[in-house]
This record gives sequence, C-alpha cells and structure tokens, in this order.
Amino acid sequence: MKIGLFGQFGSGNSGNDGSLEAMLNLLRERCPEAELLCICSNPDLVRKKYGILSVGLSGTISGSPRADRLNRILGRVPHRLARIRSLFKQVKVLDLIIIPGTGILDDYQETPWGWPFVIFRWCMAARLRNVPVAFVSIGAGPISHPLSRFFLRTAAQTAKYRSYRDDFSRRYLEKIGMDVAQDFRFPDIAFRLPAPKTARVTEGPHRTVGVGVMHYRGWAKSSRDGNAIYRTYIGKLAEFVIWLAGEGYDIRLLTGDLRDQIAVHDLMKKIKDMDGQSALDHVAVGLGETLHDLMREIEQTDVAIVSRYHNVVCSLKLGRPIVSLGYAQKNDDLLAEFSQDQYCQHIETFDLDMLKLQLHQILANFDDIRKQIADGNDRVQKSLAEQDELLTGRLLAPRNARGKRPSPIGSDSRALG
Repeated sequence: MKIGLFGQFGSGNSGNDGSLEAMLNLLRERCPEAELLCICSNPDLVRKKYGILSVGLSGTISGSPRADRLNRILGRVPHRLARIRSLFKQVKVLDLIIIPGTGILDDYQETPWGWPFVIFRWCMAARLRNVPVAFVSIGAGPISHPLSRFFLRTAAQTAKYRSYRDDFSRRYLEKIGMDVAQDFRFPDIAFRLPAPKTARVTEGPHRTVGVGVMHYRGWAKSSRDGNAIYRTYIGKLAEFVIWLAGEGYDIRLLTGDLRDQIAVHDLMKKIKDMDGQSALDHVAVGLGETLHDLMREIEQTDVAIVSRYHNVVCSLKLGRPIVSLGYAQKNDDLLAEFSQDQYCQHIETFDLDMLKLQLHQILANFDDIRKQIADGNDRVQKSLAEQDELLTGRLLAPRNARGKRPSPIGSDSRALG
C-alpha cells in the first residue's frame, strides 16, 4: 500500500506533529510494508524529523522570470492550474489518505482561502481519483466563515472513514448539515504516544505549577480586538505568576507552538514591568518543540494550568491535575471525559480569584483527582485500542487484484468511545 498522511505538519505546532507521530507509530506497527508519504506544510523538516518521504501541499512549481511575469499578468491562473495538475499527480500514486488527529475542521486563525480551501481541494482530488480518505480522531468546529464551512463540510463528506475526538465535533458537523450516523467517536490519537520513562512525585508541601503560555489574539485571524485580547491575557497571566511566586510555588512555563515563545518573552517583560523581578527567580522556561519535550516538562510539575489543547492532553496523560484556560469547547469536553470539567475557564474571560480558588481545590483533593485521571487514562487507552483494530480491518488491509478492498469487518458503524 501507498499511504498519504495529510496535515499541517512541520509548521511549529507540537500537537499537530505529535498527531502525525502517533499515526506513524500505528502504521509501522500494523502495516510495516506500506510506503508512506507525508503531504504537509514543511516537507523538509518532516522528512528530517520522522524519516518519511514528504511533499509540499501544492508541489514544486518553478519557472523563468518571464514565465513568472506572465503568470502575474494573467492573474496567477497558470500557477493555479499547475498546482491542480501537481496535486492530481501526487494523489494518483496513493491507495489511501489519512488525516490523523488535529483540529483540522475549524477555522481558528484562518481565512477561507487558507487551510479550509487546501483541505477541500485535496479531498476533492482524492475523490475524483477514487482514493479513500480517512479522518481519524479529528476535531471539528467552530467554523465562523460560511465559505470555510462549505469547504470543510464538503471535504469531510468525501471521507470513507470519520472519527471524532469529542462529542462536540460530531454534533457540530451534524449541525452544519452532515450525516454523522455512521461515524465514530474515539479519543485524540496523541494519547497513543509513549509517556516519559521517568516519573516524578513531589514529597511534602513544595509544589511546582506548570503555566501554559499561548500567543493568543482571539479566534479570528487579524481580529480588530486581537491586540487588546492579547494584552489583557498577558497582564492577567503575569499577575497570576507573581502571586504563585509569592505563595512559595515554583513556576514552569509551558508552550506548544513556536509562536508561543513571543508570548513567553512578553510575559517575562510584563512581570518585570509589574515590579515582579523577584518572582522571576521562581520561574523556569520549558522547551515544547515536540510533545515529548512537553511531557518531560510537565513531568517536572505537580499541577498544570494550560490553554493549548495538546497541553491538556499531555497533562492528563501524565496524570497531572489541571485547570484549563481554553479558547474552544474541545478543552472543556476533554476534561469532562476525566471528570474534571469543574476546572475550566475561557482564556479571554478567566477570573484570577476563581483560578486561585481552583488551584487550592485541586491541591486539597490532589490524590482523589489523580485517581480520577488515572481511571480516565485507562478508558482512553482501551478506546484507542478499539480504533486501532477498526482501522486495521477497514483501511489497512491490502487491495485485491481488482483494486478493491475487502468488505469492512463487522456491520455495526455506530459511534464508539
């Protein structure tokens, strides 16, 4: 088999790359003879990092200066036609395209002609080439722009297999007109990644709090309120870090995207501006280039207060009690799966007094909460094992001599999880 893995990989987001790695691990376990091709944002980086053949989202298109000038005169129509031709050539050689995890079906910080259209054109090309597409444990919604909704809904409708990482995603696609009756519900595949081998348990009253820092400027790209949202967020986070240090906690700053380093810099500057220089003696900045890096950082904490979805995933996977300052429903739904939904606030409106109270409640019920999270992890791993078997039977079995796949195993397509 020749299997394509499609997504926004190599772009600096550790959660996206972790989802790719989790699927690569599964394919190498279950389908070791398969030829793998990654279709992604940064093929050179992905090829180097994961040892997999990789291509860009539109192929390599080059021309002479004269051809480039003519392309501009003609409104870039020749360039667009060349992209379509390149896309069809790449799809033609594949037997299957898998879109592994990530919040692929939303328009966070996107315009319709960004990722929504990229996903649309690849899925439509796959359909025209009769290449099956599988959306595996993906997130969906919200999708604010009507054209983005059209592109993403149409792309999802082409799929032969769809599973969602939470109930909100499934309900959202149903709300915008998709038939989801035959779709599945399975946890985020990043939970499939191995945890660090070393374990740390703090003895005594001294605690380390992990604080996720996100370069967040609102949902919409180029939002008019983006700067104000960001300044308010950084200001409140700085005040909270100063309070933590004053209470005797150590603080470890956690990230999940390369852009978050900007927010870390701005947070440190804001702490200094608020006469919190002494607080910085309690602050360490962790690395988060991969989910493995992030998990090693979270291992050094007792409690995590985070915003990015895969920061939540990694914290729960490691059994860490958390407070989510999320920007979408996906964080709240994931915490509810672990019986922790009382520890949620929204990143734009979180209340500092409530956050302090939530931290005190967690520490007062620390052992019980860790047991609840451990039970949730057991459920997650069992559910992911079910999806592994389902994918193996339905998608990874080789084509027969006539180019058709064997009939899917079983006949019950109701949602699982």
